[in-house]
Amino acid sequence: MAKPVFKPEIKYDYYNSPQRYASNIRSAAQRPIRFAKKKKIHPLAQIINAVLAVVLFLCVAPNYYDTVTRPIFLRQQKYPEIQVDYDKLYRPTSAYLNNTHFFGKNFLNPVFVKNAQMIRIYEAGTMPALEAKLKNLAAMYPTITPSVYVWEYATGKSASLDSDRIFSAASIIKLPVLLHLFKSIEAGEISLKDTIQMTDYYRSEGSGSLQFKGENAVYTVDQLARVMITESDNSATNMLMSATGGMGSVNNSLRHWGMFKTRVNDWLPDMAGTNVTTARELATMLYNIDNSKFLSIKSKEKIVDYMGHVHNDRLIPAGLPSGAVFVHKTGDIGKMLGDAGIVYAPNGKNYIVVILVNRKYNAPEGKDFIVKASSLIYNHVTSI
Repeated sequence: MAKPVFKPEIKYDYYNSPQRYASNIRSAAQRPIRFAKKKKIHPLAQIINAVLAVVLFLCVAPNYYDTVTRPIFLRQQKYPEIQVDYDKLYRPTSAYLNNTHFFGKNFLNPVFVKNAQMIRIYEAGTMPALEAKLKNLAAMYPTITPSVYVWEYATGKSASLDSDRIFSAASIIKLPVLLHLFKSIEAGEISLKDTIQMTDYYRSEGSGSLQFKGENAVYTVDQLARVMITESDNSATNMLMSATGGMGSVNNSLRHWGMFKTRVNDWLPDMAGTNVTTARELATMLYNIDNSKFLSIKSKEKIVDYMGHVHNDRLIPAGLPSGAVFVHKTGDIGKMLGDAGIVYAPNGKNYIVVILVNRKYNAPEGKDFIVKASSLIYNHVTSI
């Protein structure tokens, strides 16, 4: 008799069966969809957040209200007696010099000259020892803010003390006016022999003797250019600027020369100091007087003649020995004092020097610094 074969009992597993899987799907489809409830913020937390926001506003807003909110957004000044023309503040030259007109407003868009008429000063190196001496000297005068630039012809070395800082130009603005005049002469637009009649429109107070002359007096351009530089005559300056196209024309020339920080914003005497420049740009203008591609020899001779007979010798010349020759232009509006020119030393050393000083109104420290800095620079450069 055959032995029976043992067959294990097969148990049915419902939990892993396809029927259970299908049942789960049907149950899920029949259940309603429930969305998560949004968490509510406790009312006390809302109150605390609001209080913190108010406290932060009260702490920060007072610090910016007078400097940001009031002047920029509300256009109100903290001190109402001080009147501000915001259009002139943001676009100081747009009233007379502009190249864009939009919605009744004039705008001056920057024009970058690729090939500037003036060449940059060739700087072959620096004079760190001189810069250190100038910094030490400036530290002795904490009430002034000086700017100095020096460049020596033989070596090409320079010394700078904040020379790119913008200062009020005062009467030193007459240097670019003079250069603009001679560029106009070379272009055939005006002649040194041309005459201009003095009227009350041109008469200007401040420096110069023409303000005291009779009305309808007639002067040649040569005479006006000479007194503009030697006497720093404001009336003569305004007459020459007007004859050569006005302030806009001078500014246009400055931009084409490559001078982007020097600007004429007001007629002379400009006691508010709106006409601006830098020590480096003034030095660049002085440097280009000797540039034959910028000015002719005839123009250079006239310019040097004018600048060699400046009456004010109390600034940089006061720090030079008697044998040194200095051609220059000074400026003084009380709060700013400056001198800029070229020194010709007896030993053959020549150098450009520009010293500008912001000071308290008519404070003697400004003059003292310029004289001592001049002597310091001369002794250093001539001993190289």
